[in-house]
Amino acid sequence: MENPISRRSVLQKTLAATTATMLTSSLNNRIEAADNHIGSALKGRINHSACRWCYESVPFEDLCKSAKEIGMKSIELTGPEEWSIMKKYDLTAGMGWGSWPKGTGLTNFFNDPQNHDLLANYYIDYLIPEAAKAGIKNLICFSGNRNGISETQGLLNCKKVIQRIIKTAEKHDVTLSMELLNSKVNHRDYQCDHTEWGVELCEMVGSEKFKLLYDIYHMQIMEGDVIATIKKYNEYISHYHTGGVPGRHEINDSQELNYPAIMKAIVDTGYKGFIGQEFIPTRTDKIASLREGILICDI
Repeated sequence: MENPISRRSVLQKTLAATTATMLTSSLNNRIEAADNHIGSALKGRINHSACRWCYESVPFEDLCKSAKEIGMKSIELTGPEEWSIMKKYDLTAGMGWGSWPKGTGLTNFFNDPQNHDLLANYYIDYLIPEAAKAGIKNLICFSGNRNGISETQGLLNCKKVIQRIIKTAEKHDVTLSMELLNSKVNHRDYQCDHTEWGVELCEMVGSEKFKLLYDIYHMQIMEGDVIATIKKYNEYISHYHTGGVPGRHEINDSQELNYPAIMKAIVDTGYKGFIGQEFIPTRTDKIASLREGILICDI
């Protein structure tokens, strides 16, 4: 007599394998269509973007051409010197970047009062007006590293300088977006390394023009529980970044996150902004990796 448990197990494994094959086949068909310039057939629920620094070896105009062919709308973490080039290809920057004043940068930013005058003047007098002129709606910012600054003092310091800048952001309809980064693997001692800290800062600033850049890769490392966090705090999030965990490489089945499910959760919140691909391609053909990432997220 057949062992029903064994039979059920075989059937379950067969069904799982068949489903995985169908999903892979569907994705491969869409990739092949894009490769053949039939059109990437993007579904239109996601505004696709990619981070410039991940493709530094690709000449910028070549990247712009490829982005347009794939069906993307943005190349982000670009600055004013690149925005005019992108306009030729009808591309925007879903998240704008700056050439920060000397001595400041990701590790040394808003939470240090010594930087306040430099950074406030830079955003108010230059970066925000330039972004508005170019139609850029989001500009990145950072907490900086703790360097002995307590969590509470870091919040107070950041609030103080952001409130100096925010009226200019409101006037120009530009959102300042503080990036959430992991301090466990990539950015040791970075202060804005948990969603709740960032949310508390948003509430202290009290403006719709200050929000968070939720980096899925970074927050998976620090907190996990990505979908539940997005559902709970989506009103404080202006932008999303992708990346495979571990390693920050392609977002396919070589890593642990279920990106289609995450994208569905984001879309279900009513989010209309950009999804920025911020993984480091391992393939020689970096654009092929980018195309694959776009199609994985195009739910």
